[in-house]
Amino acid sequence: MIVEKASSSSLKPTWKETTQGFIMRTKIHGLKFIFSPDKSKPQRVIWIMAFFLCLSLFATWSWNRILYLMSYPAITKINMVWAHNMSFPAVTFCNKNVFRASMLTKGDLYHSGYWMDLMYPNHTVMERSLSILKDSHKQGLLSLLDFSSYTPPPDYRTNTTEMMGRLGHQLEDMLLECRFRGETCTYKNFSTIYTRYGKCYTFNSGLDGNPLLTTLKGGTGNGLEIMLDIQQDEYLPVWGETDETSYEAGIKVQIHSQDEPPFIDQLGFGVAPGFQTFVSCQQQLLQYLPPPWGDCKSTPIDSEYFSTYSITACRIDCETRYLLENCNCRMVHMPGTSTVCTPEQYKDCADPALDFLVEKDNDYCVCQTPCNMTRYGKELSMVKIPSKASAKYLAKKFNKTEQYIGENLLVLDIFFEALNYEKIEQKKAYEIAGLLGDIGGQMGLFIGASVLTILEIFDYLYEVFKDKLLGYFIRKKRPQRCQSDNLVIYVSQTTIHYINIHIDFIAQYECIISVILHTFTWGIF
Repeated sequence: MIVEKASSSSLKPTWKETTQGFIMRTKIHGLKFIFSPDKSKPQRVIWIMAFFLCLSLFATWSWNRILYLMSYPAITKINMVWAHNMSFPAVTFCNKNVFRASMLTKGDLYHSGYWMDLMYPNHTVMERSLSILKDSHKQGLLSLLDFSSYTPPPDYRTNTTEMMGRLGHQLEDMLLECRFRGETCTYKNFSTIYTRYGKCYTFNSGLDGNPLLTTLKGGTGNGLEIMLDIQQDEYLPVWGETDETSYEAGIKVQIHSQDEPPFIDQLGFGVAPGFQTFVSCQQQLLQYLPPPWGDCKSTPIDSEYFSTYSITACRIDCETRYLLENCNCRMVHMPGTSTVCTPEQYKDCADPALDFLVEKDNDYCVCQTPCNMTRYGKELSMVKIPSKASAKYLAKKFNKTEQYIGENLLVLDIFFEALNYEKIEQKKAYEIAGLLGDIGGQMGLFIGASVLTILEIFDYLYEVFKDKLLGYFIRKKRPQRCQSDNLVIYVSQTTIHYINIHIDFIAQYECIISVILHTFTWGIF
């Protein structure tokens, strides 16, 4: 039987033919004019320059957009949100005086006089303190400072927490009037909490098991209004520079969310006696982004004392650990079950260590901003109280003198300015979708390409690789060709059967390679 070799025109297109076909049908502007045989050489040069100029501009702009994405830019978005009702914040206040003078006992002075800078460590009273007490007519304290016949109990250890609770100002004595949304409230609506100011009180703390109070309107009269007697007669005389004596008279107030503990000694604002202070609040919900777009802390708090992360919780936790490391005790207001510092430890270690940490050591307690936090903006205004017209009435009502009313009474009115809150969000300024949109737009502007054009390029690469790989396998399996292209070969029936088997084998290779190339091409894209 005679088998004639097929001519080269029946073979598949060569790599050159595939490339020419791709150039003529592609949507990339300029390529077909660069390789068009109808164009003169100067025209081709112009098209080459224009094409590479546009390609360079496209690559430069795309790289600029990629660098911008890698810089992780962020923007801040502010929205005003109106609500039908809003949860009222927690309100914590402390009297500026820590210990009531009339409640001090001889034992308190004996064991805590050194802490109060009233006596030396050997329990000898300072002459300076005695002269100040004589000038201030504190005869009760003078009699208590006579320790000539006093014998302290054996093995006595001062319970600092009990002493602060007993000697601190009691709310049932300070609170003269209380109203929330026009309804009467009492000292039972407040919970006790300890801070560096000693015994303090929180309204709407959420810790007493009661649901959080809400307000339905903005403006004065729709929030908390309290009248307090700061009891200046109970203030300890200032006989030295200590943290437990105060130059001021009044209260310290902090408005905060129920999720964070008060940090009133550093974040509170003062309210003076003799004035009615109006505090107009606006709730602010802040949302920050974690790294690399922002600096907020998105992971849970690593603390055995607090379950919710906040800056104040982080600070208190850090200060507690600092005192435990340096003084082997904690202050009364600090969380945990460790030993509370004695008055001597307060004086010699705890107060100096904490003052150093707060004022000078800025590297020990570094607290990140939480990703979600609630803050309350405040605007304060005040009027004089009492007026001349009301002084006698108030003095008679509370069985005090007019002078006492003017020196000790204050009114605090806290309310929402309006029934809305400010939502401040930090958002990503540029993301993958924006990058793809910018690159796609510039690709269409400069080179006239699109996503489908990219598919054309991959399809072209697939055809080229398939042709090269198939050509390699075919050449490897094909017998050596004769020199003459028109050679006539006489073969037997057995030889024809052998050739057919190899043709089928090559066809199977072509199918497998096609599947592999298609899968690889689409996987990359």
